[in-house]
Amino acid sequence: MAEQAASLKERLQGDMKTALKAGEKDRLGTIRLILAAIKQREVDERITLDEAQIVAVLDKMAKQRRESITQYEAAGRNDLAEIEQAELLIIQDYLPQALSEDEVTAIILAAISEAGAKGVGDMGKVMALAKPKLQGRADMSAASARIKSLLS
Repeated sequence: MAEQAASLKERLQGDMKTALKAGEKDRLGTIRLILAAIKQREVDERITLDEAQIVAVLDKMAKQRRESITQYEAAGRNDLAEIEQAELLIIQDYLPQALSEDEVTAIILAAISEAGAKGVGDMGKVMALAKPKLQGRADMSAASARIKSLLS
């Protein structure tokens, strides 16, 4: 797994050099933000992030962009929303392929049966089993709502 993490990090660094040479300022800035977030977490925790941890960093950054877009659009600041949208698209390039609605439901149902969940009180157990499979590939807040509806 460490090889994959290095390849994702190497891909980011390679893309940063390409964007720099091509003069793609927006892409370059976003890639630098991603690498800074990864580096910050590595320094804070004194570890080298593996593939899953890098995907979690990317997922968090994507979630922040989605929330910002919603807030900017509500405030009528479409100029700022467009900047966030552009960053989100670049971040999503590095996330694993998104799961379909049916795939998310299948993972959740498997987690429910594996946890032996009977009601909403077992939601934490189900989330703990489903999260590693969904992280970076599905909207976790939507998945959480789906788990809650299935357990109700």
